[in-house]
Amino acid sequence: MTSKNLHGMLTPDNSALALIDYQPAMFSGVNSHDRTTIVQNVQIIAKAARLFKVPAILSTVAADSFSGAMISEVTGIFPGRAPIDRTSINAWLDRNFRGAIEKTGKKKIVVAGLWTEACVLFPTLDLLAAGYEVYVPTDACGDISVEAHERAVARLVQAGAVPITSLQFLFELQQDWGRSATYEGCMDILKAHSPYGIEVRFVKEFLGGHGEGAKRAA
Repeated sequence: MTSKNLHGMLTPDNSALALIDYQPAMFSGVNSHDRTTIVQNVQIIAKAARLFKVPAILSTVAADSFSGAMISEVTGIFPGRAPIDRTSINAWLDRNFRGAIEKTGKKKIVVAGLWTEACVLFPTLDLLAAGYEVYVPTDACGDISVEAHERAVARLVQAGAVPITSLQFLFELQQDWGRSATYEGCMDILKAHSPYGIEVRFVKEFLGGHGEGAKRAA
C-alpha cells in the first residue's frame, strides 16, 4: 500500500464509481445490514457521483434470467444509462465492464455492490492486480451475514483496498462548504438520505439557512 497514493484524496478529476448488482435477488440474501440503509447509502454515493460529474459504471448479473433489474433508486439517478449485464460473478471478467472502467481513464475506482464477499471482492482483487487503486464504501455494501461482510472487508484491506463510507465519499469530493456550485447539491443529498438531514432541514427551514442563522445568533 505504501507504493501507491492510497492516502491521497478522492477528487472529481481522479476517480470513477462502479455500482454492482443492486438487484432484488441480491438484496434478498443480505443480512449483514438493514437493507433500507444500504439503499439510502448507495443513493448517497450515486448522487455524489452525479453531482460532481464522477464517471459511473452500473453493472448487473443475470438481470433477465434470475436477479432482476437494478433497483430504480439507483438507475433513476442516471436516466438513460443501461447497466452492463453479465454472466460472471466477477465483473472484471466481463469485457464490457472492463472496457468501461478503462474508458474512464481514472486510476482511483470506488467499488460498491452486493454481495461484499463476491461481487465486490472479486473485481476489486483484479482491479488492484491491474494497477488501480480501489476504495470501497462498506456501508453501501452488504452480505449474507455480518461475518461474511466483515471477512470480505478484512480481505479487501489486506489486498490493498481502502475502506470508506458513503458520506465520506460525498464530503471528500466537496472538501469545502465554500464551494457554492455544489453546496446545495450536497445539502439535498444529506436531507434526502442522511439522519443529519433532520438537522439540515431545521437550520434551513427554521433558522433560515447557515448565513441567516449565524446573523441571528450574533
